[in-house]
Amino acid sequence: MSRSLPATAGPWETRLFGIIAVVLVGFGILAIYSASGLRSDGTRLALGQLYGAILGIALMLVATRIDYHLWRRIAWPLLSLVALLLLILLLPFAGFMTLTLNDSTRWISLPHVRFQPSELAKFAVIAWTAMLAAKKGATVREFKRGLLPFIVILAPLCLMVWGEPDFSTACLLALLAGVILFTAGAKIGHFLVVGLAVIALAGTDILRGGYRFQRVLTFLSPGEDPMRSSWQIRQSLLGFGSGGLFGAGFGKGSQKLGYLPEAHSDFIYSTVGEEWGFLGAAIIVLLYGVLITLGFRVARTAPDRFGMLLATGITVLIGISAFTHIAVNLALAPTTGLPLPFISHGRTSLVVSLLATGVLVNIGHSRFKTRKHR
Repeated sequence: MSRSLPATAGPWETRLFGIIAVVLVGFGILAIYSASGLRSDGTRLALGQLYGAILGIALMLVATRIDYHLWRRIAWPLLSLVALLLLILLLPFAGFMTLTLNDSTRWISLPHVRFQPSELAKFAVIAWTAMLAAKKGATVREFKRGLLPFIVILAPLCLMVWGEPDFSTACLLALLAGVILFTAGAKIGHFLVVGLAVIALAGTDILRGGYRFQRVLTFLSPGEDPMRSSWQIRQSLLGFGSGGLFGAGFGKGSQKLGYLPEAHSDFIYSTVGEEWGFLGAAIIVLLYGVLITLGFRVARTAPDRFGMLLATGITVLIGISAFTHIAVNLALAPTTGLPLPFISHGRTSLVVSLLATGVLVNIGHSRFKTRKHR
């Protein structure tokens, strides 16, 4: 008598995941065009996002056809490449090939090519952590042979991202690795010790003052200094409030008229709330909820341990990024620079998100093929 197989994510579910991602990309291009329509470079921003979408969708389609075990084989080279790119951003003599905006050096800038290594680092950390955790098996429950090697490799990577500075992405990288390791069976006690050390380090950095400290104060007292430190978040909330149930209409929002900074990127969800209303904003949340549900279903029914951990990491990346961005826009969390996946302006983020989507779809299809051949 053949052994019964667990329910699995069928082709229609993995296709739905890809379709929803592409729908969000298309909506994002419209939202960026609307949010930046009055900027001198507004058309260029929208076209740049469109070019990124074309490249990203092409890579997504390729990734759906390539066996996801490829990422297990190239995890070390990929992480090494990311570490090299992040190091270049910190080298003082490499300024000719980097770009600094708002006092942050986060971009490699070459003729006709500009990309953000920390965005690629998100996928590289997921692939590498999933690879090594799957390889270690039950050893991951030990500290010295299990958790410590991950800390030794990933801590310098996170510190380099922190030094750009990009505090929120550095924390996200550490969180992604932590979730994958916890899913792989690492002990909660080890995480508590490491977590306390990270909190102490981050808290010390925040308490030194500067913009991070000011963001925390603004979050705790949003009514203070409405014309300066609280300006951004107050304008974001005004956008949601003025949108009402159905919104002002596409292109008719007023917050983008110089009131809401970064309306096309860090606060694009507020732009959506103003122009598409509560219903539009709620539909976006619903779509992300469906993506996360499908992603965890693919992870739960993956053919092997590596596939399960890889799918979990990709799903958590999309979920944490999306709901942190939304929470920031609604004043439910301190301001960060995390983009809204598939929607916020940022070609590197868009391309990497679509590539990761293709990988997750391949994991889901691989499980279906395994069932079919048994």
